[in-house]
Amino acid sequence: MADPRTLPPRRVTVVHAPGCHFCDDAEEALGDLAREFALDVRMLDVGDPRGAALVAEHHAPMFPLVLVDEAFFSAGRLPRGKLRRLLGTVASPAAGAR
Repeated sequence: MADPRTLPPRRVTVVHAPGCHFCDDAEEALGDLAREFALDVRMLDVGDPRGAALVAEHHAPMFPLVLVDEAFFSAGRLPRGKLRRLLGTVASPAAGAR
């Protein structure tokens, strides 16, 4: 099995809101995971038009909204174990084609 750090970076987009403790926790968790996996993390504020559009598109009921390779992953508290398992897999070629 390939070393996860040598795989192409996975794009993780996080839409966060001010004063959101789940958002702060997700940012910390992604920092930790970036030591194990190749990640391209993009933080967007819900007040940013791109962040607001993603929240509307995915009907996110809570923050943070997390997308992995442009696909919905979670809303609310970040499921770290589930994310770690996903990051350990090879990104699908279709994900980069969007």
